[in-house]
Amino acid sequence: MSCIVPSPAPIPIQVPGLFEEQMLFRDTSSTLAAVTGFGLAGSCAAAMLEVPDYVLKYAPMAYLYSGEAHFPSDVAEHVAHTYPAIDFGSVGDSPTLPTLNDISVDAFLTSLNDPTERPPASWLTSTANKPDQDGKSAAPATIILVKKEGGILDAFYMYFYSFNYGPSLLDVRFGHHVGDWEHSMVRFINGQPTYIYLSQHDGGSSYTFDALTKDPSSSRPKVYIASGSHATYATPGKHGIEGVPLGLVNDFTDEGTLWDVTKNYRAYWYDGETFSVGSGEGSKADAEEKGSEWLQWSGRWGDEQYPDTDKRQYDFLGFRHYVTGPAGPIAKNLTRVEVCAIPPCEIFDSADAVSGAGEETEMDPEQLAQIVAAFQSFKAGLVEQGCDIS
Repeated sequence: MSCIVPSPAPIPIQVPGLFEEQMLFRDTSSTLAAVTGFGLAGSCAAAMLEVPDYVLKYAPMAYLYSGEAHFPSDVAEHVAHTYPAIDFGSVGDSPTLPTLNDISVDAFLTSLNDPTERPPASWLTSTANKPDQDGKSAAPATIILVKKEGGILDAFYMYFYSFNYGPSLLDVRFGHHVGDWEHSMVRFINGQPTYIYLSQHDGGSSYTFDALTKDPSSSRPKVYIASGSHATYATPGKHGIEGVPLGLVNDFTDEGTLWDVTKNYRAYWYDGETFSVGSGEGSKADAEEKGSEWLQWSGRWGDEQYPDTDKRQYDFLGFRHYVTGPAGPIAKNLTRVEVCAIPPCEIFDSADAVSGAGEETEMDPEQLAQIVAAFQSFKAGLVEQGCDIS
């Protein structure tokens, strides 16, 4: 059986981008990789390997959603539960971090477990890595430091999860994928935190550092990680998603479980060509052993998008149940010129602002009724076939 439901009749939609595929339904990491940066200052010499104190002093305090079910994952454990595949055929055994860069960049790290299994495999949910009362997760975060001209140092606080649980569109889930890379980036100028960028699906939002709410005891900015999708926001609450107007799809954040990445991380320096292992208080001892070459790998960290003939897949006007896993940090435009990952860049001075988020675009009521009716018919077809819509 496959969950193929006849496509709805053409709908005369007048709202641009209403059913435009976004990061929650597809991956656009290659777009980030194509954006060029500017001159970098120096190389990853041994004297630079220590993480500056201010990188940890002003690191974001990340709050996972109180109802989160997919927690931070250790990249080393993740790769051990996958095998490289091209065109859905195995091209090798499970890699390790030291051997990852030996794999073809055309490969997809494919889950050894079916992601639709219930209950899901423990490594996909990573509940054992839920941060403790001090905010420490057993899964180390990845901190990447990039020194640039003009006294700039960009500190990328990379958050990895083995599974992205996609958002709901009228009670039907779309956009699941194995592997999930998100990040916050703080731009320091002469050692002072000046700007911060928060990744969200296929884009993100940039702010002055002063715009974000700070923890009163540490002056560190608070950021909020959305339930399931792990998009990162500057405020708790309900968030519309860029390119999906009318509030049809939303992210939800709150001040749930604190994840303090400074308690457990692997640190690296990047000079625009190569990565080198860094060190600092809180850094995981195995970072040097595992090396830094794994960060050079530009393949995908999850399954390839399942074909429409696969029983786990369904498609509504380009929105798919399962999409391709993302590329890794190398594809996040680490050498960016602007604070934003993808220019042009608008920098907000209020935490309440979010780039292009789910504009309340007006739509003719008759058109909206057509869309809802078509979707309800589609949903009924999935249910009738016994398809998993969660």
